[in-house]
Amino acid sequence: MGARTIPALAAKLDGVRRTFTIWRRGHPPRSPIPEPLWALAVARARESGVHATARRLRLNYYALKQRVEAAGRPGATPVRAAPAFVELVPAARRPAGSTECLIELADARGATMRISLTSPAPPDLAALSRAFWSPRA
Repeated sequence: MGARTIPALAAKLDGVRRTFTIWRRGHPPRSPIPEPLWALAVARARESGVHATARRLRLNYYALKQRVEAAGRPGATPVRAAPAFVELVPAARRPAGSTECLIELADARGATMRISLTSPAPPDLAALSRAFWSPRA
């Protein structure tokens, strides 16, 4: 890369950085970044490099690198963010000592799991969620 192209690349990154700044002002910290913004970041990373883009746009280097690599593969599907929350809907009042729980989980690949539990003790929801979302062999 010649010395004359660096200011042009920095100007392109500054434009995308302004877009990210405007988006961040309107959303709470750690909100998932929308796919159109990720697409802008991936396009700039291809021109300016992953490190410079991640640093300038205040993005996770490894998340950006993964998206750049995925976008480079033919027929690749975009990387989707993990679900933002798990909703637990309380059932109608039950007699003291009994607990009924219905859990529905879905992942980015479209797999779903529904668990209906009735027990005197609540289940370990964190362990169930980890088992469902863990990478499969």
